[in-house]
Amino acid sequence: MRWPIRIVVALLLAVIFVVAIAWALLAGSVPAREGTLALRGLSAPVTIVRDARGSPAITAGSRSDLAYALGFLHGQERFFQMDLLRRNAAGELSELVGGAALKVDERHRMHRFRALARVELSKLPASEHELLDVYTQGVNAGLHSLRARPWEYLLLRATPEDWRSEDCILAIDSMFLDLNQDGENERELNIGRLRAAVPRALADFLLAPDPVWEAPLQGDADAPVAMPDAAVFDLRRRDPSDAVSGLSTEQGVAAIDAAQPADSGIGSNSFAVAGALTGGGALLANDPHLALRVPNLWYRASMRYPDPADPSRVLALNGVTLPGVPALVIGSNGSIAWGFTNTEGDWMDWVRVQRDPKDARRYKTANGWATIERHDEVIHVHGAPDRHLLVEDTIWGPIMGKDVDGTPLALAWIAQSPLALNLNLLKLETARSVRDALAWAPAIGIPPQNLLVADAKGHVGWRVAGSAIPLRAGFDPAAPADWSRAGTGWIGYASDAQIPVILDPPGDRLWTANQRIVDGSDLDLLGNGGYDQGARAQQIRDDLAARSHFGPSDMLAIQLDDRALFLARWQKLLLDVLANTRDPELLALKPYVEQWQARAAADSVGYRIVRRFHDQVCSDALATFATLAKRKAADFEWPSSDKGEYAVWTMVSRRPAWLLDPHYPSWDALLEHGAAQVAEELAKTPGPLASKTWGAFNRAKIDHPLSVALPGFLARFVDMPHAPQPGDRDLPRVLHPAMGASLRLAVTPGDEAHGILEMPSGQADNPLTPWFGAGHEDWMRGAAAPLLPGPAKYRMTLVPAR
Repeated sequence: MRWPIRIVVALLLAVIFVVAIAWALLAGSVPAREGTLALRGLSAPVTIVRDARGSPAITAGSRSDLAYALGFLHGQERFFQMDLLRRNAAGELSELVGGAALKVDERHRMHRFRALARVELSKLPASEHELLDVYTQGVNAGLHSLRARPWEYLLLRATPEDWRSEDCILAIDSMFLDLNQDGENERELNIGRLRAAVPRALADFLLAPDPVWEAPLQGDADAPVAMPDAAVFDLRRRDPSDAVSGLSTEQGVAAIDAAQPADSGIGSNSFAVAGALTGGGALLANDPHLALRVPNLWYRASMRYPDPADPSRVLALNGVTLPGVPALVIGSNGSIAWGFTNTEGDWMDWVRVQRDPKDARRYKTANGWATIERHDEVIHVHGAPDRHLLVEDTIWGPIMGKDVDGTPLALAWIAQSPLALNLNLLKLETARSVRDALAWAPAIGIPPQNLLVADAKGHVGWRVAGSAIPLRAGFDPAAPADWSRAGTGWIGYASDAQIPVILDPPGDRLWTANQRIVDGSDLDLLGNGGYDQGARAQQIRDDLAARSHFGPSDMLAIQLDDRALFLARWQKLLLDVLANTRDPELLALKPYVEQWQARAAADSVGYRIVRRFHDQVCSDALATFATLAKRKAADFEWPSSDKGEYAVWTMVSRRPAWLLDPHYPSWDALLEHGAAQVAEELAKTPGPLASKTWGAFNRAKIDHPLSVALPGFLARFVDMPHAPQPGDRDLPRVLHPAMGASLRLAVTPGDEAHGILEMPSGQADNPLTPWFGAGHEDWMRGAAAPLLPGPAKYRMTLVPAR
């Protein structure tokens, strides 16, 4: 028996040895926390003090040294995340992770962002270029200070490549992709496909916003769009087999569901109240909703340095940074506080490219024939041969699609203009008032955002931040157009005077939540890139109107508001359906629907039933129209994320027989089918109906991007807990499994000590870091975590190398 025992012991020792080596390598990439480090590139010492949660307080003698120190921290703790950002924009992910990312790379490489980044870098003012160079030095110093490469590279068997100044530009380009439909503009293509399939009046009705939910800051809700009568379009006159023509209605439902899956949704909130409602300075709240992962997108920091314009004034910046960029993105400087939400304006257009029939490399422009530029883009693939991608460029942008008639389409997108990106976001760090910040807004080179600002003197204001707002002429921006006609297309970019602004509004309250903000000529300028229908904004507006005095905790309570006001009418409709059925499976739903709590509560079965009923009815009501559009284009998806809320509610209320899917004998039958589908879906889920809560469906899934490559027991080591969560779309507390509030901020500038900042998944990506995941539990519970760092626990000094 000695040999079997010896073999077992040897195997155990081998396992222990391998685990010890892995542990040592993982520990080797834990960032330095204490001591003094001598580094090349600094001009003077910088102190970095961290609290127990890893929140750093950086004190530097200049903005340049501050950028270096921030880069050092980003490089130590977030280099892999930064690498993904630059590679995502440049179309270089496959070189790191292999063929799984090839389709993403092919899409993104069409924009040739790395080549553009070099041009944009060369056009920056010398001071900004130098700041990026210094930040880059800091990043690489932080990376090389680790005793081992970050653990992700060990898993991928790769070596990290040093950061370059142009990569900072690519990090911002990655945000353009994230916030502008991934640079594809499928929405406008799908509008064109729907218009080609049904009469224009019907398409406009199906895509119309619902005036009931709109909550603009300027102007009134839109007038209701008329429902077309049977003379315009009548499904009863169509042969049912012609309506699908080889395509099933289920495929039409799939086309609708793809617009916004049940576990997804857009959402960012920002709102502010003036000093008249606080008894002091104005108060700002911001919770941008983005994809959630480990580590979080943002890196929180407190930073202090002398104001370059007034060295006697020490600037105190508190908030969050984006690893890859040397700036405070959202936060407060003691005089102002600022936040962002995505505008959902229209920043891209499809251009019909008229090729020369005799020479496919030539195309027609308003100034005659031009030659298409061709680029052979080489995509390196880890573990596989290189892939070559032919990019055809026009004066408007790369050719990336086809119209319904097969005409090539070039994508005009502001992100492709060198004017769209710069470092003027840094100007907010030194702004002293709302007026100062709003004056800079049109010059800030970022994806166009709703900039909301509050200042210490009690003022509040709104303006679009973005340096390339296109001026359009001669075409409908909602569909592809021919720009080869004189006077058609983008004729320049908006001037400062043309960008709308709202300062100190009546009522002392401002709110943005991706909804339409303005009307009239201002709306014509900003366009419609897919506004949120407004239910979330309206709920925030009404929450603000319900109080006459505010503190940070009151703003947090609004951010956490999960009342289901939007679905209230759908709950009543479902109860009507259940009151008229004898189906025992449907009747079993009734007590839960009656006691649904009227909120997206994690423990509510009724909310889950109502929400899924809403989605199913919308899909069923629109399926035939989607199927007709899929006949025009097999990859058609519904163009609006609200799934035709206005049109569907109008139809189920007024019951037009001519717009009813012929598969259903009546609208009552369609509604009962929707309820039956929900009952069937729930029946397929194991367990009693009482266990099928909203939280069981809406479980947080905030994971590290590489955890899918790890065994389950190891994945749990790098992921956040998959716990049930309240919240949903169309209400302030937007939360889905891997999408939600990337932070929750509430602060009065000048009173940061009472400010709130919550952030999911914590600061670090290395699970052995002492503060890994710190703060995540507060975010899950909605606890009021402090904006400022807590008591010092770790102290480090960076000094110039001699």
